[in-house]
Amino acid sequence: MFLEHLSLTDFRSYQQVDLALSPGVTVLVGSNGLGKTNLVEAIGYLSTLSSHRVSSDAPLLRFGAERALVRAQLVRGAQKVMVEVEINASRANRARINRANPVRARDILGICRSVLFAPEDLALVKGDPSNRRRFLDDLLVVMLPKHALTRSDYDKVLKQRNALLKSARAQHFSRNGVSEGHLATLDVWDAHLAVAAAHLLSARLELLNLLRPHMAEAYAQLTDGSKLLRAIYRSSIDADLAFSPESHDAGPSDTQDSPFAAQGQEPADLSLCSIEELTEKFVAALAVSRTRELERGMSLVGPHRDELELLLGVAPARGYASHGESWSVALALRLASFYVLSEDKHVANNQPILILDDVFAELDAQRRRKLALMVADAEQVLVTAAVGEDIPPELSGAQVQVIPGGVVSNGG
Repeated sequence: MFLEHLSLTDFRSYQQVDLALSPGVTVLVGSNGLGKTNLVEAIGYLSTLSSHRVSSDAPLLRFGAERALVRAQLVRGAQKVMVEVEINASRANRARINRANPVRARDILGICRSVLFAPEDLALVKGDPSNRRRFLDDLLVVMLPKHALTRSDYDKVLKQRNALLKSARAQHFSRNGVSEGHLATLDVWDAHLAVAAAHLLSARLELLNLLRPHMAEAYAQLTDGSKLLRAIYRSSIDADLAFSPESHDAGPSDTQDSPFAAQGQEPADLSLCSIEELTEKFVAALAVSRTRELERGMSLVGPHRDELELLLGVAPARGYASHGESWSVALALRLASFYVLSEDKHVANNQPILILDDVFAELDAQRRRKLALMVADAEQVLVTAAVGEDIPPELSGAQVQVIPGGVVSNGG
């Protein structure tokens, strides 16, 4: 699959821009601040309906605009498809496929498949666990769009359950006890949460099993191969971890270290469990946690509390990896995503668009060349750079000059 044409209206810094593309390598060159990343951000948004730079849609609209439009012409084998999404300031986003009647935005998921690496991806290694959870969940949505609903269902149940726990906590302090009605309602929401959590956890674990060998191989190719990159999924379903004293010092925003990262021991392989077995485990863990959750007024068990621990050799990458190693780990995660999507048997002509945003400026000459050789044969590679000299000769191809408010093609 490749992107043939991209059109943006009132997206970020662009009032209107049209970009024609072809298979192979295209390098977007321009000084910092001119909008190179805005172009590739729009492509990424079509894949996941979210930005890799901001958590809400509001900053995506050009200042003063009420809506932004992202439109793409995609080619997959002998087929072409036009997909567009309208990002609105004051109402729900809408989408169109081949200029037909508007549909829900999430109905376009799976049409534009891309993998984007950007400087922000250092947070996958150095940041808190929420970054790594989002990495898994975003890839799930690109690979199997049905998981957008899996994640949405879990988030909805979690929000309702947290509201109930908060209310019960307030009642406890005001009346010196939680009512039977609150506890009965909590039983119902425990059951809902357990089912939703089991589906999301099962999907993450299945995906991680696909990623692991590609992560290790990609990291070895990018480096001298002296350290093995591994990934361990630590789930709050394990009561010994979920209810350790450390876990109650870390809030749901993960502003402090995960309670799971320092455990040392290998967790049980939950990927061997069925959905029903995972549901039972969640029900049991929630029962054990109830007193603590009522004290805290928040849910302490569930995929929103889990950690994807990345190890280089025996040491956690977070806190121990050098800056260069951290870049290589983050790149390995994105390259593994690319390989997993490329091997996906559910979709014909399934290789995603590979986007490297301002990557080569941070790599030494040896790693630049290694990365270039790894991706040069992809069906479509889009690279951004402030100066063309940062791009290795192995990635020579078409070049587009990004200028204030637009682009100028320089050919191949």
